[in-house]
Amino acid sequence: MDPFALTRSLVDIESVTGREKAVGEFLFRTLGQLAASTGGIVERMRVETYRFNVLATWGSPEVVLSTHMDTVPPFFASSEDSEFVRGRGACDAKGIAAAMICAAQRLRATGTSNFGLLFVVGEEKDSQGAFTAAKHSLGSKFLINGEPTENKLALGSKGTLRFVLTARGRLAHSAYPELGDSAIEKLLDALGAARGLQLPEDALLGKSTLNIGTISGGRAPNVIADEARADLMFRTVGDPEPIRTALHRAVDGRVELKEELHTEALRLEAVPGFETTVVAYSTDIPNFAGAWGKPLLIGPGTIHVAHTAEERIPKKELVDAIEIYSRLVERLLAGGV
Repeated sequence: MDPFALTRSLVDIESVTGREKAVGEFLFRTLGQLAASTGGIVERMRVETYRFNVLATWGSPEVVLSTHMDTVPPFFASSEDSEFVRGRGACDAKGIAAAMICAAQRLRATGTSNFGLLFVVGEEKDSQGAFTAAKHSLGSKFLINGEPTENKLALGSKGTLRFVLTARGRLAHSAYPELGDSAIEKLLDALGAARGLQLPEDALLGKSTLNIGTISGGRAPNVIADEARADLMFRTVGDPEPIRTALHRAVDGRVELKEELHTEALRLEAVPGFETTVVAYSTDIPNFAGAWGKPLLIGPGTIHVAHTAEERIPKKELVDAIEIYSRLVERLLAGGV
């Protein structure tokens, strides 16, 4: 297979989280053709109506290569030049999926068996694909998770802690603010307090961080707002409990505080002969709950252009990743880490 053409085919199928069906069907067909000629089995792993993971296996998998098929919005189609393939999902993580598929083809050409590919839905938002996969383990010993690490094995990754803050007030004419109760002002006060928190640090993973991702509320410039909300995400480096406690104390009842998601921070192992790095983002690895074996994290591309209008993946790294994934699978099958 041509990894550049395969990457572009995947990128050109819009698959923002929740709308992965079309790209899932493409992966099912593509892997079905590969499996038919190389002695594999491909199946859909149902997550919910119209959403499913795609699993391909050769033999009894001891090593599984996995990444996600969903992307963040907004969608934009692929393009390429001599150096890069561009488009939404190019590096996060459709180019990675293409490299894994090409690696599977290479492994089968050399007679390698007992490995698999698993492509999941929902990583960018709800991780429902990984949560479902955790309930359907095949007993594999290793899970190679693909995210943009510039083809270096990650020794650690930060966790996430996501909250929704909702403020409620009382409507009034803006000429008479004393008759109302501004939800927006309550929310701003709470957000200011959240921004002032002293967040934990870690020697390997660095500083915890906070992002105020969305703010919404109000009805019109001349109306005192009766409701407002914001989405917050902390990138954690260890136990999330100190952040939970500090945030509840900081907002001090001014807003409703709902925890939406927690993904733990990770410490991962090196493998001799592979370059290493540390990443600040989180992954689906904790949501697999160890059911698919010891995790490793590696993939082509840089996270610095993921989720941006400049998303792209270097063609050289994409090609290199095919060899890296193949070599890593063979190394793990031969005797592990």
